[in-house]
Amino acid sequence: MDPLTLFALANGAVSAVKAGCKLYKDIKGAAGEVREVLKDLDDQFSKLHPPEKPPTVAQKNAYIQEKNRVIELNKKQGDTVGIYTELGEHLGAYYDNYYKCMAIFEEEEKHSQHEIYQGDASLGKRALQRVLMRKQLEQMGVELREVMVYQSPKELGALHTEVEQMMKIMGKQQKILVASQMRDDHVRAVKKRRRMDAVWANAVWGVMAIVIAASIGLMFAFVIQDRIEKYPQLGTDIVPKTEAQRRAEAEPKRYVGR
Repeated sequence: MDPLTLFALANGAVSAVKAGCKLYKDIKGAAGEVREVLKDLDDQFSKLHPPEKPPTVAQKNAYIQEKNRVIELNKKQGDTVGIYTELGEHLGAYYDNYYKCMAIFEEEEKHSQHEIYQGDASLGKRALQRVLMRKQLEQMGVELREVMVYQSPKELGALHTEVEQMMKIMGKQQKILVASQMRDDHVRAVKKRRRMDAVWANAVWGVMAIVIAASIGLMFAFVIQDRIEKYPQLGTDIVPKTEAQRRAEAEPKRYVGR
């Protein structure tokens, strides 16, 4: 589990919640009051543009677009149920990734106290990243509370409270599971690194043995070739001829006929 990925997922969930809250408020605000809203728009437009001061084409189009927006929002009144459900899912996704990040940060801080860090970033940089990400995640939670509890209809505030309380309990469970998984991953990583070290060591020894054997073979070949050139009477075989073999070869050959 990468903290940066979890952080990005939490940030995306927060953005989705904010957008959903805005849409939910717009629909709730327009639903059931469309006639009054449209009448109010007409009155404001008439005051701004009396007969002696007709609107421009751009102003007329903007007025029509706003009326259409209000009408469309009124048609979407039943969509608030789906939006409410999606808000709950995105809110749960934020807290899920938040608690996973916090559990990972805690485990990393524990390991940093008694293990040598071997990553690309320095210990100081990793610690700074944890501090900044923790602060940003906490700030996201503050913003969610502000939007859902104080700036949205009360049912969204109640949803935030219920999800927050539920995720606190699940967060404690996640903390235990994440810690266990990280320890298991660490043990597997150590075993894998040891296996790779053993493979590399065996490979190095194997290459060294081949190099040594080849060197010895070349040395013997050089010695034999040098002997053949300097002492041709000893023959061209690997094992030189003995004195008895040379005397036997030097004696005249006798051929016995039938």
